[in-house]
Amino acid sequence: MPGALEQRVVDDLAAAMRSGDDDRKRTLRLLRAALKNAEIEARSRGKLAAGDALADDAVVGVVQHQAKQRRDAIDLYRQGGRDDLRQQEERELAILEAYLPSAVPVDEIEPVVQAQIAALGATGPADIGKVMGAAVQALQARADGRLIDRKLVSDTVRRLLAG
Repeated sequence: MPGALEQRVVDDLAAAMRSGDDDRKRTLRLLRAALKNAEIEARSRGKLAAGDALADDAVVGVVQHQAKQRRDAIDLYRQGGRDDLRQQEERELAILEAYLPSAVPVDEIEPVVQAQIAALGATGPADIGKVMGAAVQALQARADGRLIDRKLVSDTVRRLLAG
């Protein structure tokens, strides 16, 4: 029996097939295939017993990976001037993002990073690694099931330590 999030994907795929929503149908089929591959890999590594389904956090990880692939493709298509393909990837990304928990807001990241810089006595670029680790850990404690954009945290740490 699939977990709640995976079941939601299955149900939404069935609804997309009934309604004829080709973008949603294509995206959810690809997501289901990625989930099935993750399940097979987890079983082969002994992390999942036969008959068990992926936990919701594992499903979120797969969705995050799929979303990252879309973001990367969007950037490449933008650079290549392929607006038709970029728009398709953007539609697929929007569909995938509906299955992700909300992200920690940008305005909550900078105060946490500043507090970690002060607590660690960080003064420059040599301290980026330790500030980054402490900031991500502090944000995870406050995230309450929300995603942490590590790139945004990294960019904030670098900006604050650079000047």
